[in-house]
Amino acid sequence: MDKKKVLITGVSGLVGSVLAESLNQEYEITGVDLEESRQIPTVKANCSILQDILPAFYDIDTVIDLASNPDQFSAWDVIHDVNLKCTSNFLEASRISGVKRVIFASSNHATGMYEFDSPYSEIVKGDYRSLEADSIPLITTEMPVRPDGPYGIAKAFGEAAGRFYSDQYGISSLSVRIGTLNSEGKPINERQFATLLSHSDLSNLFQKCIEASSNLKYGIYYGVSRNKWRFWDVSNSEKDLGYSPADDAEIWRKG
Repeated sequence: MDKKKVLITGVSGLVGSVLAESLNQEYEITGVDLEESRQIPTVKANCSILQDILPAFYDIDTVIDLASNPDQFSAWDVIHDVNLKCTSNFLEASRISGVKRVIFASSNHATGMYEFDSPYSEIVKGDYRSLEADSIPLITTEMPVRPDGPYGIAKAFGEAAGRFYSDQYGISSLSVRIGTLNSEGKPINERQFATLLSHSDLSNLFQKCIEASSNLKYGIYYGVSRNKWRFWDVSNSEKDLGYSPADDAEIWRKG
């Protein structure tokens, strides 16, 4: 059987590099980015310019969109000129090219303000006194967005724009609110014992999104590993996608 053709925008970044390496055996992976990937064929183009990226979208089955400035502390002018344009262009290029499924790399920062509420504020500081891991009220994707800055607002925009392209044009649009994915693949501060998304769980989740039923037209899912102190709900990804995270950040807990 012919392999599905998957395009990754922003492929030269950390998330793109992990996905390109892990998914390259199962799919025909190509990329588009300002910098050429060392792993897969890449169209060098500025994702904030629609006409420049359109050739990369031809004859593609699924697009994974990672193109943006990844700095969560980016100023408004950067978010406006880069992130919002890249997101809207990837959706429009997908529509023009007849792409059937788009997977938007959203972020936990679309709901980051919840972390200032108890018990999440204690968990991110590693203060587990009086808390029981199995009794934490989980933050679900049905709860209101609460961005913690312009970067998070842009991610909420991408989720909403994906909904429009699904309703208006019939594109299957899935958004993954990625937790903490770092180059080390393990927690490097207290917060990350709750928010870590391991490299293998990331790859598993995105593959589940690629392979999900064509009847699944829209969904938002938290990308997080099976951490003891996780406070994001993944039950809808288990139900819709068959995704069950395997890794627990506690294996790196000292002592």
